[in-house]
Amino acid sequence: MKLETVDERRVLALLQRLISIESVNPLLDPTGSGEEEIGRFLREALIRRGFEVHEQTVQPGRANIIGRRHGDGRGPSLLLNGHMDTVGISSMDIPPLTPALRDGRILGRGSADMKSGIAAILEAADILAASNVSLAGDLILAFVVDEEYTSLGTQKLLETVRADAAIVCEPTDLRIGLAHKGFVWGKVDVEGRAAHGSRPAEGIDAIVAAGRFLGALDDFGRENLSGRHHPLLGCPSVHASLIRGGREMSTYPDHCEIRLERRTLPGETASDFTAEITTVIDRLHTADPTFKARYTTLLERPPLESPAEHPLVSALAKAHRAATGRPHEIAGISWWMDTALISDAGVPAVAYGPQGDGLHGARESVDFESVLTTAAVLARTALGYCGG
Repeated sequence: MKLETVDERRVLALLQRLISIESVNPLLDPTGSGEEEIGRFLREALIRRGFEVHEQTVQPGRANIIGRRHGDGRGPSLLLNGHMDTVGISSMDIPPLTPALRDGRILGRGSADMKSGIAAILEAADILAASNVSLAGDLILAFVVDEEYTSLGTQKLLETVRADAAIVCEPTDLRIGLAHKGFVWGKVDVEGRAAHGSRPAEGIDAIVAAGRFLGALDDFGRENLSGRHHPLLGCPSVHASLIRGGREMSTYPDHCEIRLERRTLPGETASDFTAEITTVIDRLHTADPTFKARYTTLLERPPLESPAEHPLVSALAKAHRAATGRPHEIAGISWWMDTALISDAGVPAVAYGPQGDGLHGARESVDFESVLTTAAVLARTALGYCGG
């Protein structure tokens, strides 16, 4: 079946409007407005497009916006997922909410991550409608809150929404993302003993002890993690993210807290990291009994590894070739996405989206042509996977 072409002017206007709505995650930046305004905009956009719309409250003032276009029941359902929130805007050296098209790229906060993905999803729906396509399976569009912090939105979405497969439209450079790393956030509390700065025999410096731990952590990463390898994702990693300790200049610090992030490969879990850090701590204590520390896991998000032979991947690959004239590329993605939560809930999921640069940075942008391509690919994928 021949589909209508992408409406370039419509996509540009939509993407610029989405970027202009400040939707900074308030859990990352207390001055952020959150997703309420952009949620209202997307709710109305879905209603105008004839979707059955449901608003799912996640937190006060923060709601997922879910649209469903029912098929005739003869085909599988497809979920297209995008997050509405962004990281903060204060550090940007371009106008964050005044999107400009320069040299084929649109600049602004959220241009790549991931309001371009949302624009492509809506344009795909417009293409299908303009082509008078009647799908056999349901098409579900989910615009969620809080992906940039703890993914409360997609967690809530999965309590009630199910599909036979899903695409998270993050900026993958038009590659099919079959795998991505997970992460574990944890903290190490290093204990010392407070004493007057003039009485070294009475004090134990928790900050100095923390320094020994950091050196041992670096050794662990080089000696153990660099030898593990995934064909799409490379090596796992660990780094110290934050450190806090001490009371005042003339006191031996009795406590130092180190916050860690461990990026995990498929098959690795938070329990594995707990065992690794416990081994590091135990070795330091054996070498020096005055060294005392304890580790606590704060948050875990799983990695993703989806099967290349799934029918969704076949439909997406065929749609990519039809839209671009080029074969598809399978990729592993370094950062974490909601894809893993969807997959863990029993819904096969992949990532596919436009080409972006400067994600979370001072100069975020997206290649506009790749946004148009993403929309065309998503429309063809929905038709190919759901049937029509």
